[in-house]
Amino acid sequence: MIAKRIPTILPEMTFEESLESTKIHSIAGKLSSDMPLIRTRPFRNPHHTISPISLIGGGRNPKPGEISLSHHGVLFLDELPEFNKNTLEMLRIPLEDKKISISRVNSSITYPSNFMFVASMNPCPCGYYGSTEKACNCREEQIKRYLNKVSGPLLDRIDLHIEVNSVKFDTLNPETPSIDSETIRKRVNLARNIQYERYKEYGFFTNAELPPKLIPKYCKLNDKSKEILNSAFNNFGLSARAYTRILKVARTIADLDGNSNILTKHVAEAILYRSLDRKYWGE
Repeated sequence: MIAKRIPTILPEMTFEESLESTKIHSIAGKLSSDMPLIRTRPFRNPHHTISPISLIGGGRNPKPGEISLSHHGVLFLDELPEFNKNTLEMLRIPLEDKKISISRVNSSITYPSNFMFVASMNPCPCGYYGSTEKACNCREEQIKRYLNKVSGPLLDRIDLHIEVNSVKFDTLNPETPSIDSETIRKRVNLARNIQYERYKEYGFFTNAELPPKLIPKYCKLNDKSKEILNSAFNNFGLSARAYTRILKVARTIADLDGNSNILTKHVAEAILYRSLDRKYWGE
């Protein structure tokens, strides 16, 4: 449910983005007569039995896969460890390059794949590892085998790792106050505008696109923040990629908070979003 709401809080598609997505869906034969132009951000949710070709793209006459059909939108993989591990590993390059090249004997085709990757998974096969509501009945080797289906390098490419507890009945009350998507989208748009003004001279517009050479300029930390990040890097066994992603997430949190400088609280919050590195894969 949360994943399906993400497109509703993202900025509305620009005309250029709409054209790009429409072209991809047209090539794949996915356009319908009642929707000649894609105006809302795509949300793709393939089943875990999907083949590598269907996910990445290809075939005798190479067509776009799910990663390209979700271009400028969201690709959601539910029950991540249930997917074939080799299929998941194919996501690593497109997540970095934002495109996928499919080579054949006489030609090579490149499709764009700039999508937001969202995934969900249980903590163990039975789903109750770490739960305070019900005891887990999985053996340790079962849990390790289950989690090892998701490799460290793939996990490294996911910016935020959030543990979600089971929903209580009281929270399902429709009278409980909540924030609507339009309100959240306004905050996102404000943060995006800040980033646009900051990076427009470089030809990119978001913190996610920030190249390593510019990180020292735009992700400056105070001494306390450096100390906290250094401690997390050593204690959690973080990779260099995770380190830079924490800085970019901290920069984004600061933008959402309306701060021109990254504060210690922003770094601490960004580190909290890497908790799975330590809990499941750090040892």
